[in-house]
Amino acid sequence: MHRSTLTVTQSSEPHVVWLTQDAFDKLQAELEHLRGPVRQEIIERIAAARDEGDLKENGGYHAAREEQGKTEARIRQLEDMLRRAEVGETPADDGVVEPGMRVTTRFVGDSDTEVFLLGAREIETPDDLEVYSPQSPLGAAIIGSKVGDTIAYHAPNGKELKVEIVDAVPFVG
Repeated sequence: MHRSTLTVTQSSEPHVVWLTQDAFDKLQAELEHLRGPVRQEIIERIAAARDEGDLKENGGYHAAREEQGKTEARIRQLEDMLRRAEVGETPADDGVVEPGMRVTTRFVGDSDTEVFLLGAREIETPDDLEVYSPQSPLGAAIIGSKVGDTIAYHAPNGKELKVEIVDAVPFVG
């Protein structure tokens, strides 16, 4: 079974969004779907609701207009992301933490683990995986570390926290 990799990361330059070819293709397909059939269906629903008459109390019209606003916002977001995209390779499966990795951490002194994608927050992960930016305090601290390493970093509240890298594998969505 072929699994696709959906990796989105931001480079040190905030205007560039790094994507694997697979992620770029998926986002491009989503954009085309939204621009085509989805947009057309919403326009048809708005027109049909408008033909019903009084727009002030027409729930179908207002719902369609709200959906149109959300769809157009997502279209703009995708256009911007794809315009800034730089296509790269999936990170190596070598246990070294880098953008595009599914990282499992455990705070020192705690038995619970946390799993997240180290990447750009603009992308929606297929399994509702939490996303941490490489520029976040935790993200910046763990880049380059390896499975088994314990890293200290300062949380936004100024408190020093220590986290152990339990696992780091390329994100497969």
